[in-house]
Amino acid sequence: MLEVENLSVSYGAGDVLRDVSFSAAAGERLSVLGPNGVGKSTLFKCMLGLLKARAGHVRIDGKDIRDMKRPDAAKLIAYIPQSTSPAFNYTVLDTVLMGVASQLPAFRGPCGAHYDKAMDILKSLGIAHLSDRGCGKISGGERQLTLLARTLIQDAHILVMDEPTANLDYGNRFRVMERVEALGSKGYTVVFSTHEPNHALSYSTAVLALKDGAVLAWGDPAAVLTEDTLSSLYGIGVSVGRLEAAGKEHLVSIPYHRPAPAAVEREV
Repeated sequence: MLEVENLSVSYGAGDVLRDVSFSAAAGERLSVLGPNGVGKSTLFKCMLGLLKARAGHVRIDGKDIRDMKRPDAAKLIAYIPQSTSPAFNYTVLDTVLMGVASQLPAFRGPCGAHYDKAMDILKSLGIAHLSDRGCGKISGGERQLTLLARTLIQDAHILVMDEPTANLDYGNRFRVMERVEALGSKGYTVVFSTHEPNHALSYSTAVLALKDGAVLAWGDPAAVLTEDTLSSLYGIGVSVGRLEAAGKEHLVSIPYHRPAPAAVEREV
């Protein structure tokens, strides 16, 4: 269980987050939505114990993240960054093995069991054939799955993903989100930020909507991501409707331009 209670964070004189509270249990997929600069990255840093809040608590299974040593926290919660072009062309397998660093004594490297486990994870994600390929020579979607594999080898069961489909093409976005959905079905708690309301509608079990550093809404995706909420978040018109595909009904959102109000002629 991940619990965030009355979290407030300040940079200088201004609050970035104000009294943010929510929770996520095992198997839940919580998406975090909000415009740029609303405090999503700050929230994630606090959840990972990398940033001290002005007030409030982040608890994992009832224990405050601030009271945990870094190796202990790494066994419980892990971070998956956005996929970017790597500075060094490490192989996919070596990149995944970097995830066991928190489990090893000083000056010790991975052992055979770690290599076997890494390959099993790559197989489960469908990218075992890339194990010897350099991360600079694979697609953005494959690189994102590699980062996910690096996290899974930590054995942490709370995964924090920063815009997992950013900069990916249409097909790779779908493939990555399918993996996110599968992780939830295996009991992982997944918290991910997104600028795609349709991803939140399709792949989340709960949604946290942030506006001006505070919680605008939190709960079931269909109840939270209404036309009014989405329009309030992004300052545009949004229509939410139902679409049937592959024998399943889906909620989808469509943005549109709201015409300016007609001018009112003044009586002379």
